[in-house]
Amino acid sequence: MERKSDRPGDIDHFDRKIMDVLVGDGRVSVTDLADKVGLSKTPVNARLKRLMQDGFILGFRAVLNPKKLGLDHVAFAEVKLSDTRETALNAFNAAVWRIPEVEECHMIAGRFDYLLKIRTPNIRRYREVLGEKISSLPFVASTSTSVAMEAVKER
Repeated sequence: MERKSDRPGDIDHFDRKIMDVLVGDGRVSVTDLADKVGLSKTPVNARLKRLMQDGFILGFRAVLNPKKLGLDHVAFAEVKLSDTRETALNAFNAAVWRIPEVEECHMIAGRFDYLLKIRTPNIRRYREVLGEKISSLPFVASTSTSVAMEAVKER
């Protein structure tokens, strides 16, 4: 008989525990992961492989300390486009990927079209990125900036 957790897209409480542990420590060994979720190594390994194949786990990466790297200025730019047809959105989406200072880009339903999280060493560099890179993205009509004073919660 097929269990619910065997169907693609379905996850059970063990899968959730595995993902919760990995979010806290992506470098945990399979042995330690098995101990933390209450299963043996073999089923944990199989579940981990399935969670990656099914797209629940997209990958593993190092989380860098931006302050140690001298990148502690964070600004959020609201971007309004002059055209929101699909070709314009696609052009903007492709171009924003080429700006390394843009950490995140979200399409928004609201008074503007996109919200960008931009990380730079200081306000001077942010102004350069805004003026030289963001403002020249395809179909940008206007921008508005908010500067973060402190990150209270950040992943």
